[in-house]
Amino acid sequence: MKKFNYFLLTAVLTLFTTVAFAQSTITGKVIDGEMNAPLPGANIIVKGTTNGATSDFDGNFTITAQSNSGELEISYVGFATRVLKFNGDTNLGNIVLELDNSLEEVIVVGTGVIDIAEARQTPVAVSTIKGKDIQLKISGNTEFTESMKNTPSVYVSNQAGGFGDSRIFLRGFDDTNTAFLLNGQPINSVEDGRMFWSNWAGMADVANAVQVQRGLGSSKLAISSVGGTVNIVSKTTEQREGGFVRFMGGNDSFAKGTFAYNSGVNDKGWAFSVLVDHWQAHRKYSIGTAGQGQNYLFSVGYKPNERNTFNFLITGAPQWHDQNFSSDLEEFELYGEKYNPNTGFRDGERFTERRNYYHKPVANLNWDFDINDNLDLSTVLYASWGRGGGTGMLGSSGNRVRLESNGQIDFDQIVLNNQAAADSNGFAGFSDGFVRRSSVNNHNWYGLLSNLNIESGENWNFNVGFDGRLYRGDHWRQINDLMGLDGFTDNFRTDRPDDYVFTNTFEANPWSALFDFADEAERTQFDYSENINYIGGFGQAEYATEDFSVFVQAALSTQSFQRTGRFTGRTVNGIDGLGESEKVNKTGYQIKGGASYNLDENNTLFANIGTFSRQPFLDNIFADIRNSNALVEVEQPDGSTSGIDNEEIVGFEAGYRFKNSTFRFNIDVYRTEWGNRFLTFGTALPNDEFGIYRFTDVTQIHQGVEFDFEYRPVSGNISFRGYGSIGNWKYEGTTPFTLQNDDTQQFLEDAGTVDITDVKVGNAPQTSFGAGVVWNITEGLSVDMDYNIFADLYEFVDVDEAVEDALNGRVYESQRLPSYTLADAGLTYRFSLGDNRMTFRANVNNLFNTPYISQTDNFGTFLGIGRIWNASLRYNF
Repeated sequence: MKKFNYFLLTAVLTLFTTVAFAQSTITGKVIDGEMNAPLPGANIIVKGTTNGATSDFDGNFTITAQSNSGELEISYVGFATRVLKFNGDTNLGNIVLELDNSLEEVIVVGTGVIDIAEARQTPVAVSTIKGKDIQLKISGNTEFTESMKNTPSVYVSNQAGGFGDSRIFLRGFDDTNTAFLLNGQPINSVEDGRMFWSNWAGMADVANAVQVQRGLGSSKLAISSVGGTVNIVSKTTEQREGGFVRFMGGNDSFAKGTFAYNSGVNDKGWAFSVLVDHWQAHRKYSIGTAGQGQNYLFSVGYKPNERNTFNFLITGAPQWHDQNFSSDLEEFELYGEKYNPNTGFRDGERFTERRNYYHKPVANLNWDFDINDNLDLSTVLYASWGRGGGTGMLGSSGNRVRLESNGQIDFDQIVLNNQAAADSNGFAGFSDGFVRRSSVNNHNWYGLLSNLNIESGENWNFNVGFDGRLYRGDHWRQINDLMGLDGFTDNFRTDRPDDYVFTNTFEANPWSALFDFADEAERTQFDYSENINYIGGFGQAEYATEDFSVFVQAALSTQSFQRTGRFTGRTVNGIDGLGESEKVNKTGYQIKGGASYNLDENNTLFANIGTFSRQPFLDNIFADIRNSNALVEVEQPDGSTSGIDNEEIVGFEAGYRFKNSTFRFNIDVYRTEWGNRFLTFGTALPNDEFGIYRFTDVTQIHQGVEFDFEYRPVSGNISFRGYGSIGNWKYEGTTPFTLQNDDTQQFLEDAGTVDITDVKVGNAPQTSFGAGVVWNITEGLSVDMDYNIFADLYEFVDVDEAVEDALNGRVYESQRLPSYTLADAGLTYRFSLGDNRMTFRANVNNLFNTPYISQTDNFGTFLGIGRIWNASLRYNF
């Protein structure tokens, strides 16, 4: 018995000794990688246990682990979690945390109206781009749209080598058919759905994150979304005091300076943030693409108590940029890849026919109200006031003189021709004068979004909300430059004498455009307004357990459209353009549902399905929006006519998700059928005239598979990411068409039909792959590179050839454009200057200067941009 007790005592002592020796003490200091400052209150936990600690005021921590080796998980709200290994007693030194990839962690206000995917348990096909990466890579002479190009099924076309005119495609659908939201506020053009990215040039500096939701997405609004939804989450009022100054330079004299400051939250709950910058360049890549602009953001936050948070924000990016459009390949071969047919010289200085200028301040007031633990209300009141337009020439196009040596416009000769044609008063008109005009597009837009979130029990979550918008757009033309004349004679308006003369000019400048524009007496060619009012309601219910979730979502909206004309130059179907048109009301809806199943903590399966009935855009409702109140009339099979109907969309997607501490992988399959589309295509006509094809019953089918992955080893020294998309996007069936002269409004061909079955959808590659790497070479120094492959890119459907083939009993066949690859590279070096952080960043896009065709249209070809670069130095304080 004594012997047994001896062995038992020995075993117990051995066990306790082993446990004691197995303990490890780990120390370290948690650092904010952006501000190079300690992070007090960071959470440190031994992975797989409940053993945790927090960092002190100086960022230091000590934790004792009940094992000899393992992993520590270090996290802080708003920053990416890091997992570090330990082996015995370990001093981890400085542990730098970077800004997080999760949208939930960076949103300060408006959480209820910003439809982020993380807010719902049932997954969608989604990619999130961190604000830190956007500001490092995109804040220079690259387009904000390029922040999204390394995600599946996204294609960015930098059209014609200028600033601000890029286009983005999502699963083959252009930006008119993808919903773009800024802090939950819709920002697509109300009139035609387009995105004018030059208006949002400052987003690269103020974006906290961008979430690209492909396909059905998580948005609860009945918005114009076929390809998907892009949520741009901007900076609001920062919670910590500090700021930065940054200077940047790049190719072709690009220069930019930025200043930002955050006050931090004071004892009374107030805080404010401000950001301003200025940029300019004599060109981006192509000749004659000069640009200049500013960016500003001012935000005030107030938290009077734990239940309420208020935030007011105003931001804008006034800019002007000289434009380039597509050209024939023969012209590029003759004059070079940087050729621009819109540009030339005047009095020894660069001058252009085409300048875009715009100023669009956007303001919103957010109120987040935590009513109780299960009920919260988020409301945003927003407004935007757009002022500006684009220039072009007006009058006798025969006065446009080009130099044979370079194909550029001889503006000096235009001035001489005008002066030679002028009468004794220095006046000339449409038949013998040639001046530069501005097409003005002003608008006032007001809206209210509100969402009530209800948590019922442990498993149920409900959302109900309201979406209301009031929009008025004003459009006219005014004289910008008399090109050597003292006056330009107007003979366009029927209610004016033939010798009515314009002598005043108005600058193509985004700041003066706010208040200095033509009154009714000084407007020419067209002058009308559009009123579009929208009211919608939405709701969502989701049931979620640890392993399973299911949701259903519905929205219903009604829009009214009305045109008001102030003069007319022609009539359509006997209807002129004076006064108010008939008011058109259209109702739209969407129903979505889905489910997901968690196989375990790392693996998830999901599927979603939805149907939409989308109201047509205003520009498709009116037959000649510039000149007449007449509505488009579509001929029906029984010979009757009716207006434009809603477009009908049905979408399905399914996917698989895998995620652990070092690797994530996503794969999605999708199918979208888009029926009853109304399309218009511009085309060149003889004698420098312009025509419009109208197709009234188009069906598109987009289907494919896409994947993305990311691998971040525990060491943190290197990370890899990649994506791939394989699609089959095509038209289906037959569609009626008409061709109308846009100048005379005469229909040039009788109504016919075009068979477009299996015609490939153009302008975006249907196959694409990409890979990227980030390598932290040493403390503070890292390099990164992205490599992209684009294939199965088809030309824009040549409507003339499609119609000609149909009339001759053939089916049009899309032409495949050459595949191409692009590489981008960057270098980041962070170092300290005293107690503050300095960051040097250099970017090179199209590293190998690869020539390629990015797109075509009915007028020519867009060549891709060659190698461009920028470098910046940022000082954080």
